[in-house]
Amino acid sequence: MAADSVLIPIQCEFFALEGISQLMDTIDKVRDSFAHDLQVEGILLTMYDDRTNLTRQVADDLREFFENQVLKTVIPRSIRLAEAPSYGKPILLYDPRSRGTESYLQLAKELLSNEKRHRQITQGAG
Repeated sequence: MAADSVLIPIQCEFFALEGISQLMDTIDKVRDSFAHDLQVEGILLTMYDDRTNLTRQVADDLREFFENQVLKTVIPRSIRLAEAPSYGKPILLYDPRSRGTESYLQLAKELLSNEKRHRQITQGAG
């Protein structure tokens, strides 16, 4: 109830598609049970490896079904991202120049841009 929206990270794997439908059902239950207008901030594709057909297929399926809710930024599959927690560091400190770091910075910019656009629309309507 403390959140206005949720960001849904999803691995580009087959079973993740089943999990997202259950999560969307849970979000609907929160909306209905508590009269809470919980929004989906976006769906974030993670562990993205465009060299595999499965990754591309999962991404295409998600974009087709959820359309503009899927964020443009994707988080790549990366050894550096996997290593960072074992060193007790966020990726920004562990490897500031990695593809993972660049992706998370791009994600932050996209979310801030989306929030700014949403506020402009809300203010213009009011």
